[in-house]
Amino acid sequence: MKKTLVIGASLNPARYSNMAINRLIDKGHPVVAVGLREGTVVGVEISKEKEQFKEINTVTLYLNPKRQIEYYNYILSLKPKRVIFNPGTENPELYAILKNNTIEYEVACTLVLLSINQY
Repeated sequence: MKKTLVIGASLNPARYSNMAINRLIDKGHPVVAVGLREGTVVGVEISKEKEQFKEINTVTLYLNPKRQIEYYNYILSLKPKRVIFNPGTENPELYAILKNNTIEYEVACTLVLLSINQY
């Protein structure tokens, strides 16, 4: 199972980040989350702080490119194996930074990857 950090996590069940947390948990993946508001989604605590989580395999982004800038160094500090850019989060500037730091990235939908067992 791939420990996943959801950045842009939401307490709103209609948001894709919330759905992703639910599906990741359903599939047995350990999940940690960072968002604008603290709270809990299916037992996952959403932190407002950029916590130094350990052993992150995947970061899945739910922030538009302008909002991602403040997370660049944070993501690099976690040394994930990959970053998933969900629809609306595409960011060539961050792709280049990740590539320069030998971190894989994927432009894909976490929900789709989970549904077709390609996560």
